[in-house]
Amino acid sequence: MEHPENDEKYAGLAVNKGIEQPPIVNPYLKRKPRRRLLSAAEYVEGILKGDITVLGQAVTLVESRNPDHQAVAQEVIEKCLPYAGKSVRIGITGVPGAGKSTSIDVFGLHVLKKGGRLAVLAIDPSSERSNGSILGDKTRMEKLSVHPDAFIRPSPSAGSLGGVARKTRETIVLCEAAGFDKIFVETVGVGQSETAVHSMVDFFLLIQLAGTGDELQGIKRGIMEMADGIVINKADGDNVDRAHLAQAQFRSALHLFPLPPSGWTPEVLTYSGYYEIGIAEVWDMIDRYFEFVRKNGYFDEKRRQQEKYWMYETINEHLKANFYNNDTIREMLAAKQQLVLSAKQSSFMAAADVLKFYFDNKG
Repeated sequence: MEHPENDEKYAGLAVNKGIEQPPIVNPYLKRKPRRRLLSAAEYVEGILKGDITVLGQAVTLVESRNPDHQAVAQEVIEKCLPYAGKSVRIGITGVPGAGKSTSIDVFGLHVLKKGGRLAVLAIDPSSERSNGSILGDKTRMEKLSVHPDAFIRPSPSAGSLGGVARKTRETIVLCEAAGFDKIFVETVGVGQSETAVHSMVDFFLLIQLAGTGDELQGIKRGIMEMADGIVINKADGDNVDRAHLAQAQFRSALHLFPLPPSGWTPEVLTYSGYYEIGIAEVWDMIDRYFEFVRKNGYFDEKRRQQEKYWMYETINEHLKANFYNNDTIREMLAAKQQLVLSAKQSSFMAAADVLKFYFDNKG
């Protein structure tokens, strides 16, 4: 741009041109070619060989919302299905700050000493406000994250809990086909995520803390009834007595509940994840549980019930998506919403009108 100050009538004043700005992008930067999307057969071949890179790419494909990606992902899952189902699946939950990640780190190293491979998956519905999640768990599993026989996959997928949980369920199939014989599924959120995890694991472990006040305060009956084992973390130093007191309280509380369908009486143990005290005892309890449920046939029965559950969950999810992605329904919902907000129609009648229109026009 020419400066007006350089005009002849301003002969005594001269303004030099500014320094030319360097390009924003480094001209010497070599762009990497975009990675080619593998075919379903190539994904399956890599997964069955135990290739972690291909497994990670396949999980990303499962988490994708792109319809083309989803089509390939479902084909990969179907072809991996005959090679899945040979692992033990452990669900791990607990109050925030209970030390889930530290515990998974030491539990994982303990089971890997006996051989085999371990996959750690996290169910995280993510922030509905930012559509993201912190994914700090992987940084806290310092030893496990660098172990050659471990695969840690946090779930950064934004969306409904049901959708994220279903993707985790599908990821389990891929991990089992890749040769992972132990699967840990951790709940990052609280509340309904426990129910989602319980519907896809064989053993449900509840991690609790002692010395936080009323030990039973905030413990929901539903979560307690789902637990196959309760472990009290940070039973070390001055906290040992409090941990044993909490252990007695939880044992008393469990007596109030009916015996679970498995016939197994949940055990309550204490341990310290940080100091690695009592880890072997916790895993011995889990081994006893598996021996018990395999012997009475509950292990296979629970797996069958879970398969049925996920069939219906998938149907529900697709029906819901079909309803809300219908453009006519969206317009109708917006109009009905205004009627409801202005008190011109009840919520129930508005819903009934929309549903009747939807079903009448489905053909």
